[in-house]
Amino acid sequence: MTTVVAVRHGETEWNREGRIQGWAASPLNDRGRRQARAVGRHLDDTYDLDRIVASDLRRTRETSAHLRSAGEFPEPEFTKGWRERSFGAFQGLSYEQVFSEFPEHRASFGMVGLENTPERGESLLEARERVIAAWDDLLEGAGPDEEVLVVTHGGPIYVLLAHLRGLDLSAALTNFSQGNCAVNELEHDQETGETEILRENETGYRDIGAVE
Repeated sequence: MTTVVAVRHGETEWNREGRIQGWAASPLNDRGRRQARAVGRHLDDTYDLDRIVASDLRRTRETSAHLRSAGEFPEPEFTKGWRERSFGAFQGLSYEQVFSEFPEHRASFGMVGLENTPERGESLLEARERVIAAWDDLLEGAGPDEEVLVVTHGGPIYVLLAHLRGLDLSAALTNFSQGNCAVNELEHDQETGETEILRENETGYRDIGAVE
């Protein structure tokens, strides 16, 4: 068995403001840094991690650094594969503004929404292909009984969970939810190729008074 723990990055000001981040170099805010240290303590208590693989964007790099300050962890491997979807020209704008003015970019628009590509960005289908390739690469390089932490973004986690459940991506992106520094635990059987979702969007480990 291979255990994969996928964690969303800590909060940024753009998260609080409902702005599209994509590949922008938005930093964690104070709350996000506290969240990252809290999830680090939880991970250190709960797992014996062998590897850390993370998106190479600023907010995931900072999350990785802060969570590692809370325990004994391996050095992270940064990769573009686990990046959030690139929203190109829409980055920095609010979700409300973009999806009200350009509803054809909504995931709920069905195949049209999945295929539409923002200027200088990538479509949902392109982002999905990249994330699933990163997942396959991770499993191919995983050793027996290895525990791997993936520090990534909400979008890639939605894509991965939909892929593992065989769900329509439009429905998954519309209905799934991931809190900042939420924990998702996956158990992959290398012999059968099947993956079981053991924990999803878990934030109950947090001391609300200290983190929120």
